[in-house]
Amino acid sequence: MNEPRIIVALDFDRANHALDLVAQLDPRLCRVKVGKELFTTAGPQLVEQLKNNGFDVFLDLKFHDIPNTVAKACKAAASMGVWMINVHALGGRKMLQAARDALPINTSTTKLIAVTLLTSMDRNDLQDIGLQGETHQIVQRLARLTKDCGLDGIVCSALEAENLRNTIGNDFCLVTPGIRPADGNLDDQKRVATPLQAIKNGADYLVIGRPITQAKDPLLALQKINQEINTPEN
Repeated sequence: MNEPRIIVALDFDRANHALDLVAQLDPRLCRVKVGKELFTTAGPQLVEQLKNNGFDVFLDLKFHDIPNTVAKACKAAASMGVWMINVHALGGRKMLQAARDALPINTSTTKLIAVTLLTSMDRNDLQDIGLQGETHQIVQRLARLTKDCGLDGIVCSALEAENLRNTIGNDFCLVTPGIRPADGNLDDQKRVATPLQAIKNGADYLVIGRPITQAKDPLLALQKINQEINTPEN
């Protein structure tokens, strides 16, 4: 894969902070992710600015609503020309299919993926909301549902990527957050992996925030991670 595999999470509360950061990065080495906080404050105008600066944008809004509402939201997001959008797999089959129908595979250039379980969740959290079974079992069920509905891939923990890759196949995109360098802080993530471990486990794209955005030299941090994951054996 010659395309950028790192997605830098722009977890900022103001557009100027995000733009200051991306000015230090190279769009040939990464894509960028715009989440709920930043999109709420900065809106489509920021997405357009990021695109004009050469970056592919993953619009991480995790749509989860009735099927018709999600379908319209996906269509609106794709109209901005973003590279990737996501929905929650817990929204169920009808919602996932409505999202897929809103972005026909043969006409849309926007990738459509689903979140399985948030990487901040552990077994206690799952029990609290009534989800039975081990984490990996729930992720497997949601991943199979997502693929059955025709979506392009899922967001999952890198710790689940290897098993998912082995059971679901190579024609399914795995996007893994919760990536931390071996010497990095876990922050609020519980199911985490190093960049190299995630790639070896079968991840296609790595979502990385603070290890890059809060580095003294963000470009150098990005270059080092790219070097780590792009060695010949990987």
